[in-house]
Amino acid sequence: MSLMTSSTRLTGSDLRLGYPQQVISDALDVRIRDGAFTVIVGPNGCGKSTLLRSLARLLRPLRGEVCLDGKALAHYPAKQLARMLGLLPQSSTAPDGISVFDLVARGRYPHQSLLQQWQRADQQAVEAALTATAIGDLADRPVEALSGGQRQRVWVALALAQETPILLLDEPTTYLDIAHQIELLGLFRRLNREGRTLVAVLHDLNHACRYATHLIVMQAGRIVAEGVPGDIVDAALIEQVFGLPCLIIPDPVTGTPLVIPR
Repeated sequence: MSLMTSSTRLTGSDLRLGYPQQVISDALDVRIRDGAFTVIVGPNGCGKSTLLRSLARLLRPLRGEVCLDGKALAHYPAKQLARMLGLLPQSSTAPDGISVFDLVARGRYPHQSLLQQWQRADQQAVEAALTATAIGDLADRPVEALSGGQRQRVWVALALAQETPILLLDEPTTYLDIAHQIELLGLFRRLNREGRTLVAVLHDLNHACRYATHLIVMQAGRIVAEGVPGDIVDAALIEQVFGLPCLIIPDPVTGTPLVIPR
C-alpha cells in the first residue's frame, strides 16, 4: 500500500538501510508529515542519522525507495532536489580561508544558473539567514577562526539560505551551549510555524518533547512509537527504549512531557 497521502510529501517504503556489510534498518516505513516539526529520537546506534541521510539522498537504500511528492529521490536532478530539500549534516568542513558570508552564500547555488547569477533575492536570503542565526557580526570572519558553536550556526545559516520547504537537521544543537540550543530550537519552531517542514535528529528527550509536533522513536533500526509527544511519551516507553527508569511529569512551562531520571 502506498504511503503517499495528502498530508505527506516525503516518504520511505519498505526501506533496508545501511551498508553492504551492515544492515541497520530493514522493512522500515516512514512518512514525514507535511508542515510538521518531526524529531527523531532513540539510543546511540539505533539508525536515526542513517534514516535522515537516506531521506536526504546521501545514502541510497539497499532496498525500497524514498520518495518526494510520489517520485523517487534518485530520479530528481541534483539542483531541483536542492531547491526542495535542505540538509544540515552532522559534521561539515569549510574550504580554507572562506568567510562566513561566502560560505552561507553557497546555499543559494541551487537557485542560480548560467542565465541567472547572483541577484538581490540571493543577497536578502543570505542576510536573513545570518540575522536569524545571530551571526551577522561574523559575516567577514574566516569560518576557521570561529568557535565550534559559532561554526555550527554558520552551517545552520547556510541551510536556511537555501530556502527549501523541507529542512533536514542532523543533531543541529551539537557544540552549542544551553542558551544557544534553546535559541536555535526556537528558531526552528518559528520556521515551522511559518510553514516549513522540519525533520531533526536530537539526543535531548526533553528538547524533543518540547519542540516537536511529531515524534518518531527508534530502537534497533525500527520505529517503535510515533505521534504527538504528549500522546506517546510515558515512563514505560522511555525505559523500554533507553533502559532509563524515570518519571514523566508535565513541563511547568509548556505542559509537554518532561523526563526525570529516577
